[in-house]
Amino acid sequence: MKIVRSIAELKLEGDVGLVPTMGALHDGHIALFRAARAENDLVVASLFVNAAQFDEQTDFDAYARDEARDERIAADAGVDVLFAPSADEMYPAGFVTWVDVEGTGGEGVARPGHFRGVATVCLKLFNIVQPRCAYFGQKDAQQAAVIRKLVRDLNLDIEIRVHPTVRDADGLALSSRNVRLSDSERERALALPRALQAAIGSADPVATARAQLNGMNPDYVELLDFDGALLLAAAVRVGSTRLIDNVLLKGELR
Repeated sequence: MKIVRSIAELKLEGDVGLVPTMGALHDGHIALFRAARAENDLVVASLFVNAAQFDEQTDFDAYARDEARDERIAADAGVDVLFAPSADEMYPAGFVTWVDVEGTGGEGVARPGHFRGVATVCLKLFNIVQPRCAYFGQKDAQQAAVIRKLVRDLNLDIEIRVHPTVRDADGLALSSRNVRLSDSERERALALPRALQAAIGSADPVATARAQLNGMNPDYVELLDFDGALLLAAAVRVGSTRLIDNVLLKGELR
C-alpha cells in the first residue's frame, strides 16, 4: 500500500473506488474497503480528521487518532493508496469556499455546520481522487443522503454506494466513538439499537422508538426517505458520547 500525503503526488489510473474516512478504522470501514476492492481496479482510502465537520471542539480533540494502526488495517484490507493529507493541504491559507446543503434533517439541526464541512471535504476528495464510485456506511445515512444530493445537484460523475451497518455481537453499531463508552455506558447505549429494532413494523415507529429509549432524551427520532427507502434514524447521548443509528423500515438501500 502506498501512503500519499500531498495532492500533487496522487497519480491514479483505472477505475478507482474511494472510501472517505477519518481514521479510527474498524470492521465497518473494512467492509467498505472490501466492497471497493471487489468493484474497482484501485482502492483509495482517505485518512483525514476533518475539523470543519466537528461542531464541538472537545469532540474534535477527543477523536481517536492512531495512524500506524489505521495504516496496518487499510493495507490488510486491500487498500492500494492511503491518502493522508494535512489540514494545510486540504484547506490552504486563504481557503474561503464552502458547500452548503439544505434539508439535512434532525442530524443537521442538531449539529449546525456539520454537513457544510462534510459536503465540502467530500467534494474536494471527489475532485482530487476522481473516483468512479465512493463508499459510505448506512450508519451515517443522513450523511450519505447529503452526499447523494451533492452528486445530483452538482452533476458529479460518480456513483455513491451505501452498505449496511456493521454491528458488534450485542447489536451496537460500530463507531469510532464506542471506545469512549464505559462498561455501564455501553450497556445503556444498547437501548438505541433495541429501540429502533422494536419500532420495525409499528404503526408509529417514531413514537415506538421514543417509548423504548428508557428515559433517554434523544436529539431526534425521525423518518428518513433515502432514495425511496424508508429509514428510522435517531441520535442519543450516553454520558459525553453522542451515538447515531438507524434501521431500514421499507425498501432497500442502493
